[in-house]
Amino acid sequence: MAVFLWLLLVVALIVWMTVRLKLHPFLALLTGAILIGFLAGVAGADILGALTGGFGATLQSIGIVIAAGTIIGEYLDRSGGAKVLAENILKWVGGKRSPEAMGVTGYIVSIPVFCDSGFIVLSSLMRAIGKRTKISMAVLAVALASGLYATHVFVPPTPGPLAAAATLEADIGRVLLLGLLVSIPVMITALIFARVWCSRFDISPGLFNDEVERPENPPRFSIAIAPILTPIFLIALKSVAEYPTSPFGDGSFQSLLIFLGDPVIALLAGVVIAFMMVGNGKKRIQNKWLEEALKKAGIIILITGAGGAFGAVLRETDLADFAEGFASAGSFGVLIPFLIAAFLKTAQGSSTVAIITAAAICAPLIEPLGLDSVNGKALAVLAIGAGSLTVSHVNDSYFWVVAKFSGMETSTALKTHTVATLLMGITGLVAAQILAWLLV
Repeated sequence: MAVFLWLLLVVALIVWMTVRLKLHPFLALLTGAILIGFLAGVAGADILGALTGGFGATLQSIGIVIAAGTIIGEYLDRSGGAKVLAENILKWVGGKRSPEAMGVTGYIVSIPVFCDSGFIVLSSLMRAIGKRTKISMAVLAVALASGLYATHVFVPPTPGPLAAAATLEADIGRVLLLGLLVSIPVMITALIFARVWCSRFDISPGLFNDEVERPENPPRFSIAIAPILTPIFLIALKSVAEYPTSPFGDGSFQSLLIFLGDPVIALLAGVVIAFMMVGNGKKRIQNKWLEEALKKAGIIILITGAGGAFGAVLRETDLADFAEGFASAGSFGVLIPFLIAAFLKTAQGSSTVAIITAAAICAPLIEPLGLDSVNGKALAVLAIGAGSLTVSHVNDSYFWVVAKFSGMETSTALKTHTVATLLMGITGLVAAQILAWLLV
């Protein structure tokens, strides 16, 4: 019990350091890891060993994958590929179903692209649709923001789920497949909420100027979507190939599928395809995009490694013994990761930081909670993802991006976007719980 109380104190301190002192999460997590080690009575040498070992082990499994995923997202963003995807989806569904089209567009775009970047890129298109269809910006904004959020927290290769999978030693392919299952009802819930509730807020797009310019030569739809679907397809194939029934046999073909479906190879294949989104004669721009992507990836990798170090130090404490008291909860064990992530998200704002920190805290709890199977670990990642949705409000940069680029006042954004994220988080928890009953 004492270790658990110390952990609560340290988590509160991490939140305070990141929110009040504006300390970078990388340093806040490392500070918290050292502090919890000493408070829990872990020897200094063991703290150092866990700190460096946990940092290195986490990056060994996930560093290249995060870098590759970030590169794909940067190229999709800067080349205009995200807008190409949106416009083609709108052509298929028609103007009357514009909210659904925006939601589906966000759902696809946010798999490699950060949700705030995706919203900014697609905001001019969203306003143009609002002018043409006369649908309230509140409806379109919540639909787009929710679609972006749904895959941002559930579906690899988004950095948050990737980092959590590495920390909890979950199979990325299983997280991807189950994440798609969970994210669909989450997005549907948000779209229904946008249609039913947000339509009462009449917000016109006419006062806003487009802030994102379209590149001169955007890629074709097939090229824009290929870097997203190719890694997902290869990773999913690997999971199928490794299934106990061996549907592809156990020979060289299966070995090839397992090799190509490894997240490192699958994401690097996506990077090669992403390079095709840049036209000839733009090599300098291409190098600039690559450098920007690697800068962003470096920050994410450092935070992820610090989260892994924090989790490794926690494993040296007696926290797992205390967590055994939750074992009687059985398949309700997904509630604990959800609550931890929801607390962190609501307190400090960043979904990615909440996912990484919650995964580090939950790592020694997986076995006591009865989630140490392949499906159990994947569902723990998804429960954390659901918690990281709950809720987006004034301390979340994404909240302000949605409000600013859709022209919503703060009070309106709280009544629409914030409530939508609460409903999405609860839906994600329910979906993960149902899967836990069926699969764990």
